[in-house]
Amino acid sequence: MHWEKLGIVYAPDERTPWAASHAMVPTPFRLDDNTIRVFVTLCDGKFVGRPAFVDVDARDPRKILRVASGPLIDIGVPSAFDDNGVLTCSVTRLDDGRIFMYYAGFELGVKVRYKLFTGLAVSSDDGETFERVQQTPVLERSDNEMTFRGGPFVLREDGVFKLWYVAGSGWEVIDGKPMPVYVLKYIESSDGVHWPREGRTVMDLTGSDEHGFGRPWIRKTAGGKYQLYYSIRRRSLRAYRLGYAESDDGIHWLRKDDEMGLDVTPGSFDSDAIMYSAVITAHGQTFCFYNGNDFGHDGFAVARLTDGQISA
Repeated sequence: MHWEKLGIVYAPDERTPWAASHAMVPTPFRLDDNTIRVFVTLCDGKFVGRPAFVDVDARDPRKILRVASGPLIDIGVPSAFDDNGVLTCSVTRLDDGRIFMYYAGFELGVKVRYKLFTGLAVSSDDGETFERVQQTPVLERSDNEMTFRGGPFVLREDGVFKLWYVAGSGWEVIDGKPMPVYVLKYIESSDGVHWPREGRTVMDLTGSDEHGFGRPWIRKTAGGKYQLYYSIRRRSLRAYRLGYAESDDGIHWLRKDDEMGLDVTPGSFDSDAIMYSAVITAHGQTFCFYNGNDFGHDGFAVARLTDGQISA
């Protein structure tokens, strides 16, 4: 694939206390024919994130049409699994018009740096406001997924909610700092609310350099092939790079990371890291929204596909 980087779309505004820093994990959603609503997590001065949205022109996503005036939901109550951050990762519309927003809830730890589990919020007004389905995670911890069940991405097919997410229990000290270790897993649900206690590993770490994957983004081509856009966390770089894989069933993946074609740019906002790729097609053009250095400190950006894989 070949991409043309179009630059930063939205940068945080220090004048807004709850959204003063970062614009993390851009999650594009086709709101209507003219609008892509990019759900994104904005952070306050303490790096605590809350979800919002940035509406952009579906033909030219560099053009901002509207920005949410406040958080879509606030962080959880003290001691809740999401009391230190709500990170939007996946959004899907149901047949009845409601919108499900799956998010990663952050909770600080004592003997580990943090814990990460998946929550669900629902909108009945076209994504203007959301309410939690419950105060506890919809993906709760299990014996082999004790610390992380987050980074969710949901795809609905034939009445089944299919969910890919990152999961793990371990930490590893890298350059003196404890870093999480997690793999990519998969589960299914009939209602999108109740899920199995443990998933199936569909992508494991390769070699000694990898120690985790970022939020997966799944697309299905007109020919029935699944495409996976994801981020790879490497020890040697201490940062993310983008990866790409293909599958006939969404479970058995063939990694083709070299075909992604979107990498860091020296001297730019993504000079050290590039992550959280999210791909969407509108009006015959395919766009990739993503973050750069420091988990989107400078905002989120977009690139346009000029040659390569395109799916409807």
